Amino acid sequence: MSVGSEQVELKTRGLAQQALDPDWRTQLLSVLTNPSLALILMTIGFYGLILEFMHPGALYPGTIGAICLLLGLYALSVLPVNYAGLGLVVLGLLLMIAEAFTPSAGVAALGGAVAFVLGATILIDTDAPRFGVPWTSIGAIVATSLAFSLLVLRMLWSARRRPVQTGERGMLGEHATVIEWNDGRGRVLAAGERWQAIGDAPLAPGQRVRIVSVDGLVLRVAAES
Repeated sequence: MSVGSEQVELKTRGLAQQALDPDWRTQLLSVLTNPSLALILMTIGFYGLILEFMHPGALYPGTIGAICLLLGLYALSVLPVNYAGLGLVVLGLLLMIAEAFTPSAGVAALGGAVAFVLGATILIDTDAPRFGVPWTSIGAIVATSLAFSLLVLRMLWSARRRPVQTGERGMLGEHATVIEWNDGRGRVLAAGERWQAIGDAPLAPGQRVRIVSVDGLVLRVAAES
């Protein structure tokens, strides 16, 4: 063999062979740098942070999401990444997430799915066989992302159609108990608090009434029929 400008002959006859197995750190890094796993970690990281923003203080989604996102970014820093592909992947995730919060009749979700598929296809910039992200992984991630968007959209729609449970509108029709009453005015106990109240009917302390309107801090009540 050549060493610099000199020819060197290696005498290996009779030498004992020694196997050097990779340690746990090397094995872990080899697993993390799998392109499919890197893409999955990035996706989990995005959705974990989104869930944390939706439910501040939950901690678990944000913690898991941040760890997965950092591991995914580390793996991508080691791999030969095409930054145009990475940009399309991020754009696709953002569009599919945006569909859940700003319904666009599926336009954002469809555009996000197309951008994600194109980005994942060209994400790894190499001609090495079997080194890119397989179609099965791409399809599974896109399907999961779309299902997440539809789930969040359904939850938001259900919350929008649910009757108001707080504020003035939430008190309409609720029951209260008369504490004291005199000449069409008095105080009632409603939602665990004491309120000034007015009404047309003569009422007695301890009587159950129904809230018919709210005017600032004064309730208009009527006797239960």
